[in-house]
Amino acid sequence: MLDPARLSRIGNGLRRPECVLSHRSGYLFCSDWRDSGGVSVISPAGEVRRLAIADRQLELRPNGIALEPDGSFILAHLGTTEGGAFRLYPDGSVEPVLTSVEDLPLPPSNFPIRDAHGRLWLTVSTRKSPRSDDYRSSASSGFIVVLDKNGPRVAADKLGYTNEIAFSADGRHLFVNETFARRLTRFDVAADGELSNATLVWQFSTGDYPDGLVLDEQGGFWITSIVSNRVIRVSPDGSSADRILEDADPGHLAWTEAAYVSGSMGRPHLDQQPAPTLRNISSLAFGGPELKTAYLGCLLGQELFAFTSPYAGLRPLHFDFDISPILQALDF
Repeated sequence: MLDPARLSRIGNGLRRPECVLSHRSGYLFCSDWRDSGGVSVISPAGEVRRLAIADRQLELRPNGIALEPDGSFILAHLGTTEGGAFRLYPDGSVEPVLTSVEDLPLPPSNFPIRDAHGRLWLTVSTRKSPRSDDYRSSASSGFIVVLDKNGPRVAADKLGYTNEIAFSADGRHLFVNETFARRLTRFDVAADGELSNATLVWQFSTGDYPDGLVLDEQGGFWITSIVSNRVIRVSPDGSSADRILEDADPGHLAWTEAAYVSGSMGRPHLDQQPAPTLRNISSLAFGGPELKTAYLGCLLGQELFAFTSPYAGLRPLHFDFDISPILQALDF
């Protein structure tokens, strides 16, 4: 297992870099909660500049982010009571993309991603307010929305705290982490985007709170776990799992696990992290020339972490997008 003390540190002064994206150029992008919200851009040399929302009256809390072909970003808004997906342009302007489904406003939203057909997918962890009321093994109010040419619709419902989603290399399957149900679930994806045949891929165990999710070239699943600061690789067929990394404080982990089991887990269990190095790792992105550098985003961190993986990651759809509008806007 990898020693956390040997992780590389990248960037500085970040604010809640929950989601990290990589690009073939070596630039990295992560969500940023400073001021009215935005995206931090980190150069290959480690220099950090910020693509901020220009309208300071519009306060967004970007959780997951997705890079678009035109150099804009889709932000999943994790507001106190409101959510949705918003587009942030390189000039700092913002427009709503998806704010309601089935005539109801979207609750605080978690993670956006495009598929190869151009459809936008957005996860909502829970319908409960506050969200911490659903930090339970019984969680079942999460859902996935898809936006296509016919408009938005709920594609999957009754999920156990929906977090990040990912697609298989051929696009025929969608995978989702259900954080507090402690499940990795697979759906079949039809040609029209309909999801069906929910199947358990892996049931996580004590101390596992699956958050971030990406695949490697062999079809293995890489999952980040908050609280325990674990990186777990589940085999492509779901028959086994290997712990790649862990940086857990035993006392904090035991306290949180006891609260989870008793049904009393709340914000204090996530809003602090006394582990030696990591600060609630919440996402993973493969990057570098061979897609073997694993970058880690952290809920409570002010920097990113990285290590070399024995597996190459599945090439992200956005990996080769033109980012020159972003670099020009930030004078890189």
